[in-house]
Amino acid sequence: MSSTPANRLHLAVALDGTGWHPASWREPVARPRDLFTAGYWTDLVAEAERGLIDFVTLEDGLGPQSSHFLDPDERTDQVRGRLDAVLIASRVAPLTRHIGLVPTVVSTHTEPFHISKAIATLDYVSTGRAGLRVQISGRPNEAAHFGRRTIRRIEAYDSPAAQDVITELFDEAADHVEVVRRLWDSWEDDTEIRDAATGRFIDRDKLHYIDFEGRHFSVKGPSITPRPPQGQPLVTALAHQSTGYRLLARQADIGYVTPHDADQARAIVAELRAGQQAAGRAGDTLHVFGDLVVFLDDSRAQAQARRDRLDTLAGEPYTSDARIFTGTAAQLVDLLEELAVAGLTGFRLRPAVAGHDLPRISRDLVPELQRRGRFREAYEADTLRGLLGLARPANRYAASVA
Repeated sequence: MSSTPANRLHLAVALDGTGWHPASWREPVARPRDLFTAGYWTDLVAEAERGLIDFVTLEDGLGPQSSHFLDPDERTDQVRGRLDAVLIASRVAPLTRHIGLVPTVVSTHTEPFHISKAIATLDYVSTGRAGLRVQISGRPNEAAHFGRRTIRRIEAYDSPAAQDVITELFDEAADHVEVVRRLWDSWEDDTEIRDAATGRFIDRDKLHYIDFEGRHFSVKGPSITPRPPQGQPLVTALAHQSTGYRLLARQADIGYVTPHDADQARAIVAELRAGQQAAGRAGDTLHVFGDLVVFLDDSRAQAQARRDRLDTLAGEPYTSDARIFTGTAAQLVDLLEELAVAGLTGFRLRPAVAGHDLPRISRDLVPELQRRGRFREAYEADTLRGLLGLARPANRYAASVA
């Protein structure tokens, strides 16, 4: 169970390009010319760390960004193209000390063996601050990049055919995470002996085949990377409906959800807790973070004016899967406290304009939360699991042998 004080909230920041508003790159603070440099991402993560944020997530994908669910939209007036999220995190890790780094990985077309190795490496590079955000891909054009499978085209997201495809992809993602977790455990913690006198570098008896056989994967293992410093880096995922909630209940340490009011938040949390019970994880901590897009300014009128200006530049009103907040830091804290009563343990904030709203989060929102006793005054743990109040888990294979 989590050891975080009950009145404390957790905060994450979701980083995507120059910000979540499609016209964000046109703001004077946006730095679009620096977007594909290491310094740009280092500066953003350093700003979040200055605000004592638990972790940042880094968006990624297998195709150009698009306002369309299924296909590239062919627009040329918005940010297109991105760097690899895992590699960004690995570059930033040595330049930060406390903040967690959670890159997005697309489970649909990425081998779990490769992901387990990449995130384990990130955990070593960051000395225990790694996680991953699992994402599925239902786009036929992205499947065509790899040529190993076809995905039926979804004509309408809420159609029965679409739900069949989405259910299949989420079930595959659950197996993907299970393989990744087993590979992290395939080395016991003391497998490496490194005894020059005897010439023994590892104890072969403490390396384990995982022998996973499922509908989607058949993986023998073991990993080639020793067990990560955290044992199990954090597994996180975003979900909007019951199919996704089942993945969170089965496999996640943190679930991002998108309630638009406290009643909806309460219903989502109840469904997730019931799912945990059904999955045999009732005793495990599953943090539930609410996602919000934020426009933060000194007054609601200023925030709304900025949003309106960006909408004009984009040529249409901005919409999102998550609730969009427009106002002051104090007003946002009021909302966070209201949603927390419904059972959310934290929030993942999506800055509308990274260069403007991220500093507002770290320099305005966090001090207001601290003033109300709702947020830490300093980093109090050395690992991401520690920041989230999660114990380092035992190795499943060592326990079975003992």
